[in-house]
Amino acid sequence: MAKRDSFGSGFGVLVAMAGSAVGLGNLWRFPYLVGTNGGAAFIIIYLAFVLLLALPIMYSEFIIGRRSQANVFGAYRVLAPGTKWCNTGYIYVLGSLAIISFYCVVGGWTMAYLWKAVTFEFSVADTAVLGDTFNRTVTSNTEPLVFMLIFLFVTSIIVMAGIKEGIERYTKVMMPLLFVIVVVVAARSLTLPDASAGLDFLFRPDFSKVTSKTLLDALGQAFFSLSIGCGTIMTYGSYVNKRENIVGLSAQTAITDTLFAIIAGLAIMPAVFSFGISPAEGPGLVFVTLPFIFAQIPFGAFLAILFFFMLFIAAITSSISQLEVIVSYLKEEFSMSRKVAITSSLVVIVTFGVLCSLSQGTLSDVKILGYNFFDFFDKTSANILLPLGGFFAVIFVGWKMKKQDVEDELTSGGLHKLRPAFLNFIYYSIKYLAPVVVAIVLISGLV
Repeated sequence: MAKRDSFGSGFGVLVAMAGSAVGLGNLWRFPYLVGTNGGAAFIIIYLAFVLLLALPIMYSEFIIGRRSQANVFGAYRVLAPGTKWCNTGYIYVLGSLAIISFYCVVGGWTMAYLWKAVTFEFSVADTAVLGDTFNRTVTSNTEPLVFMLIFLFVTSIIVMAGIKEGIERYTKVMMPLLFVIVVVVAARSLTLPDASAGLDFLFRPDFSKVTSKTLLDALGQAFFSLSIGCGTIMTYGSYVNKRENIVGLSAQTAITDTLFAIIAGLAIMPAVFSFGISPAEGPGLVFVTLPFIFAQIPFGAFLAILFFFMLFIAAITSSISQLEVIVSYLKEEFSMSRKVAITSSLVVIVTFGVLCSLSQGTLSDVKILGYNFFDFFDKTSANILLPLGGFFAVIFVGWKMKKQDVEDELTSGGLHKLRPAFLNFIYYSIKYLAPVVVAIVLISGLV
């Protein structure tokens, strides 16, 4: 049997995991949630959920992946032979398949808008015109499909090269570049007139706006922003050697993801408020409002190119992690070559992606349980598959695995010393706290 691929360095693991976590939601959803849920008050609540919930689940998935050195299906077979636990792996494979099926469509939009920025199509400062441009882009039967296929082609090329020579090599370049770009755009945004209104929107603590919905928003953001429950951490963890500090890597990933989201807020909200525009949740903010702003500021055309290139990087680093979950499963469970596994995956993904893309236009009247194809894949993954994946991971680590095996992984066989009190905190958070909170996320999502 051929030697299994692996990451070549701790930094490679970090940028790959951060790339999986940092996505389009950081750019349009997090800043909006912060501003409408009490500013700094929301950030405090969000960070508390990251520490108490997200990290224990990340540790759990990391432990399962690294200890088994196998894909999401084989991991449970290795750690719990002769049981039905391996069937849990189907949840992660289906979750990643559902996510990438609609995510590749949005990734195609980012590439389409990057092309529009490069060809200087955002020179008209008219929200009506730009809104019509966005509507025509997403409802077209050809343009979004072409760019979706290009996006998937780029994703597959990176995954085809493997872990060390593909995912690690490219994310080592793309993630630092992503941070440089968002800092440059934020610096320009902060120099605009009345940018302070955007800062107030983001950071002025207002606990009067904190409601039960705020708690659920923070909980959901902490859960979904860090790629929990979809198998990417488990899959990436299986490629990590036994010397790496998984507690430190998980914490650094969470910090990186949160830091990027905050800087993204600094890049977007001051500009939005500078032009007296009400911040809107969702793609309208990114694909309509910001091009309107870029058309009116000095060096706006250059900033538009930078911004949409940043969107593309954020999308592609997330999509490669989703594809790798599926590819590693097919490779190891069906003895496929990486090339055949990727090709087989793309056949299914492209089929679903076409349906998701056309559901914005031609197939908009075709519904599954009241949702079009795009929203069905989105809601099914976010509300059902991801929470289920996270739930089974913490149940397995907390109740099926031996405590000494869990501690052995957390300390990398004793190589990285952790205080006994801290180890116990992590273990009991995994065993008792995380399952209850994940169950709340699952139930609230279904309701």
